Amino acid sequence: MKPRRSIEIFSLSFLDCVCCGFGALILLLVLSKTAEPVIFDQYGEDLDRTIAALQQQLHELRGESHVLNRELVSKKQQLAEEEKRIARLQADLSAIRGRFSASSEDASVQNRIEDQLLQARQMLTEAMRRLQQQDPPRTLPEEDTIAGIPVDSEYVIFIIDTSGSMLNHGWTSVQQKLTEALDAYPKVKGMQVMNDMGEYMFSQYAGRWIPDTPARRQAVLRRLRDWQPFSNSSPVEGITTAIRTFQAQDRRISLYVFGDEFTGPSIESVLREVSTINRKDLQGNRRVRIHAVGFPIQFSRPESEQVSGVRFATLMRALCEQNGGTFIGLDSHIP
Repeated sequence: MKPRRSIEIFSLSFLDCVCCGFGALILLLVLSKTAEPVIFDQYGEDLDRTIAALQQQLHELRGESHVLNRELVSKKQQLAEEEKRIARLQADLSAIRGRFSASSEDASVQNRIEDQLLQARQMLTEAMRRLQQQDPPRTLPEEDTIAGIPVDSEYVIFIIDTSGSMLNHGWTSVQQKLTEALDAYPKVKGMQVMNDMGEYMFSQYAGRWIPDTPARRQAVLRRLRDWQPFSNSSPVEGITTAIRTFQAQDRRISLYVFGDEFTGPSIESVLREVSTINRKDLQGNRRVRIHAVGFPIQFSRPESEQVSGVRFATLMRALCEQNGGTFIGLDSHIP
């Protein structure tokens, strides 16, 4: 058996390896030292630029923050002022509602009184009718007519054409003729004013009679000055609406039509329709007597444009004759 060979730790080969390793480390250190300043300088410059940019953004954000804070304070002040204004308006609205409620109650009381007066007048009308049945009929005296139009009715309705031709060329005359017609009836039980489309002059009296008082008459004349509802230049809608709404067996009603033209399709169809709805009473008389006043506005134009005026005169002459009334055509001198 051979004896083991002893191993030398610090042999020449080992020392060569160690020297090579140290040499490699020194070479790495040398190489890393030469590149390090360039890399650090570059990183440093980038960081400086980034910091400068962030500082600039921070500066801008702080400025915007100050501006927004000022705007917020201003908006809060405006909001506070608007809230105060709303509170004042709500207080005013409450006061107005209180006054309106009081006035509505007064109007309700007045309407009840007017209804009671109207019922009393109707009772008087019944009594008058019974007395007339007991007495022989009398001929209507001359003083009960105005320009040939009987003024013995208890209720009167005015149908007024509010078309452009009437408003622009005949409205002063319309106001004058309405005043004269009202003066011809010193006292009636009820009245109503509508335009040729059937629109009421006073919407609060739609479908019922306007009480006849001096104040109401003045209100009608004042309202007529600037009353301009839409019109289709045909009185048919107003006439039929008035008859359907207000005709009654126990009332003597006269309907006055103020107009200057008729643009409807057929005169015959209008006569048939009105004859159907305006029924006769026991004595054979129509329940609503129809009168008309024709304004010669269309006749101041060339003959080719006078057709609608001629048709209005033809229609109203036949309609008045059919319904116990009178047609009056004014001359060309319109004030």
